[in-house]
Amino acid sequence: MTTIAHWIDGTTHLGTGSRVGDVTNPATGLVTAQVAFAGPAEIEAAVGSAKKASIDWTRTSVSARAQVVFRFRELLNSRKEELAAIITAEHGKVLSDALGEVARGQEVVEFACGIPHLLKGGNSPQVSTGVDVHSLRQPLGVVGIISPFNFPAMVPMWFFPIAIAAGNAVVLKPSEKDPSAAIWMARLWQEAGLPDGVFTVLQGDKVAVDGLLDHPDVASISFVGSTPIAEYVYQRASRAGKRVQALGGAKNHMVVLPDADLDLAADAAVSAGYGSAGERCMAISVVVAVGDTGDALVQKIVERTATLKIGDGALDTDMGPLVTRAHRDKVASYVDAGAAEGATLVIDGREVDADGAADGFWLGPTLFDHVTPTMSVYTDEIFGPVLSVVRAGTYQEALDLVNANRYGNGTAIFTSNGGAARAFETDVQVGMIGVNVPIPVPMAYYSFGGWKSSLFGDTHAHGTEGVHFFTRGKVVTTRWPDPGTAGGLELAFPKNH
Repeated sequence: MTTIAHWIDGTTHLGTGSRVGDVTNPATGLVTAQVAFAGPAEIEAAVGSAKKASIDWTRTSVSARAQVVFRFRELLNSRKEELAAIITAEHGKVLSDALGEVARGQEVVEFACGIPHLLKGGNSPQVSTGVDVHSLRQPLGVVGIISPFNFPAMVPMWFFPIAIAAGNAVVLKPSEKDPSAAIWMARLWQEAGLPDGVFTVLQGDKVAVDGLLDHPDVASISFVGSTPIAEYVYQRASRAGKRVQALGGAKNHMVVLPDADLDLAADAAVSAGYGSAGERCMAISVVVAVGDTGDALVQKIVERTATLKIGDGALDTDMGPLVTRAHRDKVASYVDAGAAEGATLVIDGREVDADGAADGFWLGPTLFDHVTPTMSVYTDEIFGPVLSVVRAGTYQEALDLVNANRYGNGTAIFTSNGGAARAFETDVQVGMIGVNVPIPVPMAYYSFGGWKSSLFGDTHAHGTEGVHFFTRGKVVTTRWPDPGTAGGLELAFPKNH
């Protein structure tokens, strides 16, 4: 049985501990490898290597750092199919979706290639007589990234290209469910010319997470995961004096107004609800049908769902399995609960006939209608292919429903009315909004993140906020007196003149 190791100081490192976890192929249910779990010795070795490497990397010119990032981009473009296959084998998503994940992560790599421009400071000459002021941004040192199972390549790439380009050393703790993508990317960084120690992979479970949260040499933590864990990460790391961006869970609503193109809306609901088996923080999990649109919209969703082919993601399928058997069973329990609580079960994914091994972690697209806000299928983040339809009488009722939800990650509105869309943009209390776009993930030069219980910390991922998160600002005030000019005493507070 292969053991997936840590990546420390430019080489694989199994460590001295005996704890390991199973890595499975979700389409077969078979254990394909084991992953080493870090203990205190591995945590110290990882952070120590990163700290040592960060000293020289920080002093490396910004142009030289950008060239390494660009070489990483070129290598990733030429070998993206390799990475996609690794993702499919361990996560289960179909190959086309895995390639899409790599492409969206690559956008942040491309954004980071412009780091010389992004780190430019300001300069104000002669702010006072003979006094100039300029600003600059400098790296933090060692930064920690804790990423989830659903995007083992894209989510780390939301953070590490900018962190590395800005001059930091990165310690990445990937999910133990699909850890191989991180090691693949570490090797690619080495091939691109990144010095050993600047990119480190620390495998493991909560022990590794807590080790990064508590370590005094880790300056910041970037986290993506469920809301309870995001809140835990934020509180613990903040108490340790770190800056934190912790992106939590979601319950994304798609509001469909009576004037919407229902064919477009149904396409969007199926694509955004069942893509990647619903294991996306930006998945649409609630469709809010306004007015008399409900019956027709549900029928169109049913027709489209019937065309989906469920099976092994490495084959010609539309939707793969869920990531683990335990997660599959948890999602199935919500289907049980929704039916018991009185929602209308229109499509039952528990009865799926999948094109894959009998022991795969299968759960097909599931559709509930007449869901109410008190039902668990509405209140909880299910993180699976379960789509709920809620009926609303008016636009205002739909808006109030979205705003009352404790999550504020993403939302969408489908309408042909520009005024309604504009009002929704202004009034909805959500961080990322789509207008006739069901998954409003921003481009890399904008920042990603939600509101309310979907984000802990003030800084979103990538874009200019990401650059600011991974750097610290300085402002320098300078005076160069003319030769022979006397200074003199002045005890009053300095003032411009």
